[in-house]
Amino acid sequence: MNVQQKELVKSTVPVLKSSGNALVTYFYQRMLTSNPELKNIFNMANQASGKQQNALTGAVLAYAENIDDPSVLINVLKSIGNKHVSLNILPEQYDIVGHHLIESIKEVLGNAATIELVDAWTCAYTELAQIMISIEAEMYQKSAKSEGGWKGWRTFIIDKIVTESDEIKSFYLKPQDRKAIVSFFPGQYISVKIFVPELGYEQPRQYSLSTSFNEDYYRISVKSEKGCPTPDGIVSNVLHNKKIGDPIEVTAPAGVFYADPESVNPLVLISGGVGVTPLMSMVEANKNALQKNKTIWIHSCRNENVHAFKDRIEELNVNENWLTSFVFYESMPETLTNAIEGRADLHNYKEEIIINDAKYYICGPELFIKKQYQTLIELGVTKESVFYEEFGPQLLALD
Repeated sequence: MNVQQKELVKSTVPVLKSSGNALVTYFYQRMLTSNPELKNIFNMANQASGKQQNALTGAVLAYAENIDDPSVLINVLKSIGNKHVSLNILPEQYDIVGHHLIESIKEVLGNAATIELVDAWTCAYTELAQIMISIEAEMYQKSAKSEGGWKGWRTFIIDKIVTESDEIKSFYLKPQDRKAIVSFFPGQYISVKIFVPELGYEQPRQYSLSTSFNEDYYRISVKSEKGCPTPDGIVSNVLHNKKIGDPIEVTAPAGVFYADPESVNPLVLISGGVGVTPLMSMVEANKNALQKNKTIWIHSCRNENVHAFKDRIEELNVNENWLTSFVFYESMPETLTNAIEGRADLHNYKEEIIINDAKYYICGPELFIKKQYQTLIELGVTKESVFYEEFGPQLLALD
């Protein structure tokens, strides 16, 4: 892109931002009408809620704002790339997205969409697409070349199902071909793809791996959104009705939210609800590591009945001197418990969680993440030491 084209693109960002709803409406209606096969790839729950639209257009507009130096967005782009690789996004699909995005920009800008401006935006999107395709090609290649790795979808069989709480079931997945499976970092996720009869097409979802790596199986632990017939919970409900022996399509592990198992930094884990799942992987990995990093785990949920891995966490807390856990229930059980009533307030645990060189990992609902992140910053933790995972499209930008 030349200087004039960059200035043209940057000059239209404010207008497109102020017309964000119109832009995403034009874009997704055009694309999914002209290319209905993409409904098998896009998370239609996030379409219904608007999250997917906001994430995609937000990424494009952020790139346009930083078009003079897009390297400042590299971590965000890598995170998006991980999501795309987990969904087996292909280069030719960028052409489809690009075509409908440019047409939608023309719709929003109207007469202001001159030939020069459209050409500039086409160049900008093409450059962004090439960056993403390059990032993803490297990820695909690395996964495919790793021992037990593969590219795209691979058939696994549900080998075991365990009820972890009133809402969460664990699914143990073994490869149908009985060949090796690739390793992963604790905290990463896999995508699964399930045909949803009510919708008439397949739907992908990402689920955190909830164990440390072993050579036999992957385990995901899924919350069923009860009483939720909308796409927001439809896949988890279909999955909860699966039986042992059922096949399921899976992509290789991905994700930038993980704890390095070779690191010697202390860990402070903060989870809310089903956010327990990737942190469970971190704790299990730490148990198997030689260094046994000092770990503080603070978990908060509604009550004992929805507390997944309760017995396992308590067992580790009692038997492993490297782990100290605090559990918070909004409503207490009638039976004896070590849980604390109420919601977790990190201000009250400053002495326990402010540790030199510690790494802080937060996972849970959006508001939970925001609150805990802000509290850590107030307590003097550096932003570089805090990592968080928002389930779904990357919308939170707390840095």
